[in-house]
Amino acid sequence: MTTKRFFAGFLLVSLVLAGIVSYYASSHPDGLEKVAEDKGISAKEKDHSLKDSPFGDYGVKGIENARLSGGLSGVVGVGAVLLVGGGLFWAVRRRGPAAGPDGAAEAAPAEAARKG
Repeated sequence: MTTKRFFAGFLLVSLVLAGIVSYYASSHPDGLEKVAEDKGISAKEKDHSLKDSPFGDYGVKGIENARLSGGLSGVVGVGAVLLVGGGLFWAVRRRGPAAGPDGAAEAAPAEAARKG
């Protein structure tokens, strides 16, 4: 399997999980929410400042269909993570062989051993 095929498959699975399967996630509270309810902590809960943002509350503002809104939100989230992650990898990637003190590119150790 080539690297391009692997990443294409990874992208496809990520989009399917975010866009379709996420709709079927449990609507029951997770462990932290359950403890907060049991101990009365959630009574002091306030809405967060981004509640009214375009992607607040795991949906897309303006889309009434809950399945479509949540799926689109997930797909946009996958895209955002790929853009930020890809940008970081692109920024820190190695850019060819390092230049030596005389300005010439140094050969990799394995290549130097074959030549020598």
